[in-house]
Amino acid sequence: MLPDLDELLASLRVVAIPMRVRFRGVTTREVALVEGPRGWGEFGPFPEYEPAEAARWLGAAVEAAWVGWPVAVRPSVPVNATVPAVGPERVAEVLARFPGCTTAKVKVAERGQTLDDDVARVAEVRAVMGPRARVRVDANGAWTVEEAVAALARLAPYDLEYSEQPCATVEELRDLRVALARNGIDVPVAADESIRRAEDPLRVRDLEAADIVVVKVAPLGGVAAALSVVEACGLPAVVSSALDTSVGIAAGVALAAALPDLDHACGLGTVALLDGDVTASSLVPVGGRLAVGRVAADADLLDRWAAPSDRVAWWRERVGACHARLEHLGREQP
Repeated sequence: MLPDLDELLASLRVVAIPMRVRFRGVTTREVALVEGPRGWGEFGPFPEYEPAEAARWLGAAVEAAWVGWPVAVRPSVPVNATVPAVGPERVAEVLARFPGCTTAKVKVAERGQTLDDDVARVAEVRAVMGPRARVRVDANGAWTVEEAVAALARLAPYDLEYSEQPCATVEELRDLRVALARNGIDVPVAADESIRRAEDPLRVRDLEAADIVVVKVAPLGGVAAALSVVEACGLPAVVSSALDTSVGIAAGVALAAALPDLDHACGLGTVALLDGDVTASSLVPVGGRLAVGRVAADADLLDRWAAPSDRVAWWRERVGACHARLEHLGREQP
């Protein structure tokens, strides 16, 4: 159900919200928001994504605003804390923004940092959260197989729940799982980018490249599409976000709430990393959980965080390119 481009652009608002801490190189998060008959949707592919990939993000925004989401099977979902590549002295400060969370995802393999930096950060997270907490690491595909084996050998003593996208390719993830088993390193492997950016996410399943899949609503084209991917993969799933405002996070919560099984905390507490939001009722964890429900953007906050006019023009052009891509795909379907 793709609305006309003019209808999309009529409600389009673009915001630029500063980050509290640098996250994957991002210091200001820009996203576009659209409003339809079902409410608000968020379109926020990162700037480097071409229309072929970014169009799926627009599809997710259209689903949220014009179509709606599948029925939830749980009223709330557990979420994890997210620790960027900060020094150990800032770990407690970051974790304090995620009250009640008993799982933490720790960024590792940051450009310009060393494995010693990663070990110090993970060690501090474990020390602050205690022995019963779950700690996972995310390398965003930065390691080779050999580097991942060496890194996880040093990080494994901190009792890792899993390592998220330690290597870039599906083939490398497969080879890493074999190498970890041979070396007696008991760290499960989760696929993230290999699910959300690969043309065929089911290759992860076919090559036995992961123990867990990490799914994001927007890169997969919406809640319904993501549910189909999880079902086809047949692996435990973790729902994560892409530095969304509360509007985008609500879609992630809708996905997590609709999964038949949910055994892991989800990476949906990232609004705490933003220095602002588009709603006064931000989706931040309460007791380590997020409630299922819609989020409405606030007009005053949309004005407060409004992006400069040149960036609005850039996003409007981008929406147009992605809309054309979705129209083309729609014509190709039988």
